[in-house]
Amino acid sequence: MSQLLRSLREYADSDYLPMHMPGHKRRMGEIGNPYFIDITEIDGFDDLHHAEGILADAQERAAVLYHSEETHYLINGSTAGVLAAVSGCTSFGGKLLMARNCHRSAYHAAFLKGLHVEYLYPQSMGSMGINGRILPKDVENILQSTPDIQAVLITSPTYDGIVSDVRQIAQYVHQYGIPLIVDEAHGAHFPFSVHFPEDSVNCGADVVIHSLHKTLPALTQTGLIHLNGTLIDREKIRKYLTIYQTSSPSYVLMAGLDNCVEWTRTHPESFERYVENLHRLRGELRGLKNLELLEVPGMDETKILISLRKTGWNGQKLAEAFRREFHIEPEMACSTYVCMITTVADTKESFGRLKEALFSIDSRLSKEESGMHSEAKKLFSDEVIKTECVCTFQEAEEVEKEWVLASDSCGKVSGDFVTVYPPGIPLLAPGERITMEIVDRLYQYEKDRLEIHGIRDGRIMIVRKEEQINGGSSNRI
Repeated sequence: MSQLLRSLREYADSDYLPMHMPGHKRRMGEIGNPYFIDITEIDGFDDLHHAEGILADAQERAAVLYHSEETHYLINGSTAGVLAAVSGCTSFGGKLLMARNCHRSAYHAAFLKGLHVEYLYPQSMGSMGINGRILPKDVENILQSTPDIQAVLITSPTYDGIVSDVRQIAQYVHQYGIPLIVDEAHGAHFPFSVHFPEDSVNCGADVVIHSLHKTLPALTQTGLIHLNGTLIDREKIRKYLTIYQTSSPSYVLMAGLDNCVEWTRTHPESFERYVENLHRLRGELRGLKNLELLEVPGMDETKILISLRKTGWNGQKLAEAFRREFHIEPEMACSTYVCMITTVADTKESFGRLKEALFSIDSRLSKEESGMHSEAKKLFSDEVIKTECVCTFQEAEEVEKEWVLASDSCGKVSGDFVTVYPPGIPLLAPGERITMEIVDRLYQYEKDRLEIHGIRDGRIMIVRKEEQINGGSSNRI
């Protein structure tokens, strides 16, 4: 037995409580031995990239469940869906209006198509330190001033469960005859309880991407892409799905998708029981004294956000206490808060364990300790930083670059992505001006021991000679 398989089995046999994706929480599913059903495109089992039989029927069942006109399986994750959606809705070198807090896959799509990007910045949540919603009026204002935009892309809900007014945004976008793409990866559960926010398919978005594996009982890297309306070139999006997805799609993963769709359709009572337990837990967590349950009107309440802004702790310290003392694994630890994902697979007992751990930690955070560094916590934020775009991602890729110390990078142009993972939102993208605010954020993240991609021994990749960009001119993207 390999080391990885041995480690996975040992972890699966432990008492660790998963407060993270995948949504099945290692409790649900009927796949059994995956080798037993692992096949290729043999007679009678269809071909995902030319589906006319059993897989076409399965995708139709998913479309019916989500009230979508057309639905396709994603077996390379929502990443493949975002790449295909952006590629299929824009021309090479075209212009995309994109939320700055989108996942890195959206940036990769813009990079691959050589797109010029205009940014939508999420609403500030003040001392909460998290990204807020995208305001519909901001979308309308940019569309009015930038008539050559070909598509709009937003993320709703965010990793933290913040939901934008997709219905109003879709109405503004459609007035300009262009499509709205919604990365709703974290909202695949929305249609299945009146207590969840309204889903983007129902709100009129043209392309919606769902990661079933994040919040429903499906296997990792499985999702759906929904195509609706007449503002998109569906054939073009289908073509890009064949480009960005493997030519040998796993029947194990596709069977898991179909099984998830069937289970979700036939178990509405499970969602109501889940919501009842979730509301009870959230009500109890409002009694925390030093730790704090972050709540935003209209948010997806299945995300449990625990803020540390009243304490001297950071997210990593709380996450380590969860693991070491209570065998609980959270989804994400940031500088100022920890995010936990709950799903329909969670039980009353698992919520009880989480509650006990939080109140135990909360009780030992004395008033003296909870006041430590409180001013610094109030000033620090995990919100995205506004950036100046000097050139497109692809233009930055094509010029000479070099590594410099972060302390020496201020004023320079970034030559690569710098991303904190999770949540996978680039702090810097190629072609953006590096500021002291960005460098200070990097130092804070390193101090808090967060995982940063795109940094090497304290160095950032920059464009060596800015005059090489656009033949010596520095134009905003």
